[in-house]
Amino acid sequence: MKLPIFIAWRYLKSKKSHNAINIISGISVAGITIGTMALIVVLSVFNGFESLVISLYNTFDPQIKVYPATGKTFEQSTYPWEKIREIPGIKAQTGVIEEKVLLRYGNNQYLAVLKGVDDSYLDWTGLDSMMSEGSLMLKFKDHPLAIAGQGVAYYLNLKLDNYSREIEVYAPRRAGPVSARADQAFNRMDIRPAGIFSVQQDFDSKYIIVPLSFAAEVLESPNQLSAVEISLQPGADMNAIQEQIGTVAGNGFIIKNRFQQQATLYQVMQTEKWAIFMILGFILFIATFNVIGSLSMLILDKKKDISILRSMGASTKLIRNIFLTEGILVTLSGALAGLLLGGIISWMQQQFGLIKINTQGGSFLIDAYPVQMQLTDFIHVFIIISAIGLIAAWIPARTLTRTGKNNTALKFQ
Repeated sequence: MKLPIFIAWRYLKSKKSHNAINIISGISVAGITIGTMALIVVLSVFNGFESLVISLYNTFDPQIKVYPATGKTFEQSTYPWEKIREIPGIKAQTGVIEEKVLLRYGNNQYLAVLKGVDDSYLDWTGLDSMMSEGSLMLKFKDHPLAIAGQGVAYYLNLKLDNYSREIEVYAPRRAGPVSARADQAFNRMDIRPAGIFSVQQDFDSKYIIVPLSFAAEVLESPNQLSAVEISLQPGADMNAIQEQIGTVAGNGFIIKNRFQQQATLYQVMQTEKWAIFMILGFILFIATFNVIGSLSMLILDKKKDISILRSMGASTKLIRNIFLTEGILVTLSGALAGLLLGGIISWMQQQFGLIKINTQGGSFLIDAYPVQMQLTDFIHVFIIISAIGLIAAWIPARTLTRTGKNNTALKFQ
């Protein structure tokens, strides 16, 4: 063990001659420990909420979605179905057409997005686990069925057990002369609701899902698609497949992966996380600078030791390194304790859900704060604390004075 580390370790463990120095040292370590622990816990909770939100969006959004480069729709025949199906990792391709329509159910009306999907949609969608009522069925004995979002169902006051009432779907006519009469200006088709899904408010209050053939007929868009949703095999490289699809499809299509489809959402979540990291990091920065006061008091307390070391031939560099190491040990001891405590608290919350979410007056998918620990968070926090601790230890070790043989204050130079 090198001499500066050995002496610094002895100073860290030994009792100081003045009790105030022990208190200040304890406060320094406690401040770093609490700040580190809080940073780890908060970042883990943010990770948990981020993972929860992403999982909800991923239930509805496909892994890859293909849009037309121009316009709202494209001809089905222009899309290279067979060539893309041959790309390794592709599980399913679902043709989709979306358009805003007017829904009417009894005396209730609501504007929603009609999403028509083909039969392959049921093979990969995760909506089956998000059904709050009814079942995920789009056809029954060749009769089309609708799956409404919970918000749409609420505004329409849908009753799945009322078999005599159907949802009336109104869409503007694309062909023929313009008419002021509703029966001539709009196409109308009726469809019976089979289920209600609850994923996320943005989806629940916006979409009603129907068979593609029904949507194409009411929208007067035969052989037209708004997009193609692509599901991948487990473990497939999403980014690599996205590039291959872009090469095969050509310039007539825009290909977006799951994150690009909700780019704003992911950017906001990352910005929030880093903003919290910076705020708590600044608080930790202030707490870490207690090391300056602690180390300054220690240097004054060890004036005799410094004089003895000088008389034994110790250089100024050696003495400086002793107290620099002492400051680093104080910082690291607080940092490691904080990382350990933060990890334990996060693990306990993850396993046992100790801190509950107040669900009074509302319904939530979870009843406790979600937590997800990430190794990168621990590494980043440790690096930041170590860097701040090194600076905080260097200041007093570099600039404070020592007592020489003639009791004159001599600066470390």
